[in-house]
Amino acid sequence: QVLSDVFNAPVYTIDTANSASLGSAYRAIHGLVAETNVSLADVVKLAPEPRLAVTPTAGAEELYRPLLKRYAELEQKVIYNPASSC
Repeated sequence: QVLSDVFNAPVYTIDTANSASLGSAYRAIHGLVAETNVSLADVVKLAPEPRLAVTPTAGAEELYRPLLKRYAELEQKVIYNPASSC
């Protein structure tokens, strides 16, 4: 639910063990076939059907939007000037 609220997006799951590892494997396959212009959508066509797990809580976006903006600003500061951010 937290991911859904923070990113204001529905979260889907698939009924398989180690689904995060499965996602990484699909991305690796996509990388291997990148020169053939195959889309990630084409690579994952054989994946199990996702199931909606949760949707964003009403009003959560108003809470998290400023925090995500601040997080992005801090991340950029660390990336572009790591010595001064310590």
